[in-house]
Amino acid sequence: MPGSLKIQLVVFDWAGTLVDYGCLAQARAFLEAFAKSKLMLTTAQVRWSMGLHNYEHIHALLEMPPISEQFQMVHGRPWTDADVMNIYDDLAPLQFDSVRQYSHLTPHVLEVLAELRSRGLKVGTTSDYARSIAECVYEAARLQGIEADTNVAADDTPSARPAPWMMFRLMSELNVFPPATVVKIGDTIPDIEEGLNAGCWSIGITAGGSEVGMTLADWQSLTNVDRSYHIDRAARKLYGAGAHYVIPSLVDLPNVIDRINERMETGERP
Repeated sequence: MPGSLKIQLVVFDWAGTLVDYGCLAQARAFLEAFAKSKLMLTTAQVRWSMGLHNYEHIHALLEMPPISEQFQMVHGRPWTDADVMNIYDDLAPLQFDSVRQYSHLTPHVLEVLAELRSRGLKVGTTSDYARSIAECVYEAARLQGIEADTNVAADDTPSARPAPWMMFRLMSELNVFPPATVVKIGDTIPDIEEGLNAGCWSIGITAGGSEVGMTLADWQSLTNVDRSYHIDRAARKLYGAGAHYVIPSLVDLPNVIDRINERMETGERP
């Protein structure tokens, strides 16, 4: 019956959602990888397409006119796909170092996951990290007390975000159907699009995510007015990408799931 559906599975992003408050590991690694090719990027530029598979992220950055023009000036020629691959190869060892440094859990993760488990919900994850790097994140999370039912990394499927394949693989492995009973939560536009493209509910998260991009200490030092400014700015971007809900913190997630279940009882779907 249409009104009988309830959320069965919650799919989390990693950096900026479950771990790495401020999504610092990726930003640092990308800046250093581009610097190896004598390209000086800003953190804002790097965060512009955060959430994509690393190769696609590098490609998107090189397509930005300021970066493309910088490459031409430094190297005396336009960039090519070979340059994308060179930066991609430089990125991997830098990511290994940065994820080891920045894979601390974000606030409220343990209690929120315990609450979801107490409701009988399954937990999965997707990532823009390749499997070899994602395994470092999974291990760091296990050592801090969390483990998902299934994890899918960016190179486990034919294409990563914003395509829905990682979501579909999770649903298949965990035997969850239909997509309307699945929530995807993450801090970037590709996270939101991944959920939407899979036919799921998409929730954005702001305070610890890439759109705000601050360390926890820096965030806690802000006034309430400044916090509201950053949350509102990030929320506008995520709602603009199609998010059904945007929350400041994971602590708000169980209540949002309740609201989604109430909507589905009346026949609403993503």
